[in-house]
Amino acid sequence: FLSDREKERYNRHLIIPEIGEEGQLKMKSAKVLVVGAGGLGSPVLQYLVAAGVGTIGIVDADEVSVSNLQRQILYHEEEVGLSKAKTAAQKLGKQNPNVHFKVYPYFLQEDNAAQIISEYDVVLGCTDNFPSRYQIDEVCKENGIPYVHGSIAEFEGQVAVFNYHGGPSYRSIFPEIPDGNDLPLGVMGVLPGIIGSMQACEAIKIITGTGQVLSGKLLIYDALQASMMKVDLGELV
Repeated sequence: FLSDREKERYNRHLIIPEIGEEGQLKMKSAKVLVVGAGGLGSPVLQYLVAAGVGTIGIVDADEVSVSNLQRQILYHEEEVGLSKAKTAAQKLGKQNPNVHFKVYPYFLQEDNAAQIISEYDVVLGCTDNFPSRYQIDEVCKENGIPYVHGSIAEFEGQVAVFNYHGGPSYRSIFPEIPDGNDLPLGVMGVLPGIIGSMQACEAIKIITGTGQVLSGKLLIYDALQASMMKVDLGELV
């Protein structure tokens, strides 16, 4: 059930017929894993926490660096050198004390991915590490867990939902891991906020059963042209 305080906090959800108290209770009981607490992870985490997702896992092995601060809006100057995953959980706990956090301050890799991911209902990929993307996809496909993918580079971002109700997987669209993993591409500082917010929106839709999920579709956003394009991935499988 929702306490009186929670009803007040989530009032603007409760008065939307498509979400309502039933949808809010679904979010309260949901378990969501966010892989990467950087540029995409910052808005994803802040909005999922604000929305009232009950349990959130945070996977990130990195520490906050000065170069992160141009786009990773969750962190401040005095937190440089601290663990992103631990710092994020500590700060976000103050944003919404109703949320339970599980912190994984290390890399998601073959020897731990299945154990971590299998505990969650939805996984959001907020990492620029290609092997991690494929690892997430593999485990999510095996366990029937929706995988909300986001990526950014320079002025372009992409969002898609994989492994949703038998929909396409990441690997079915991108069969091979690209050469030159983790290329140091530039990125417009506000772009992660836009794409990360879209990822959070897809996660909320999946959890509450609201709207049309981006399954089998790839949404491409061009910040320079202020344009969006949706590609039907079914034609590529």
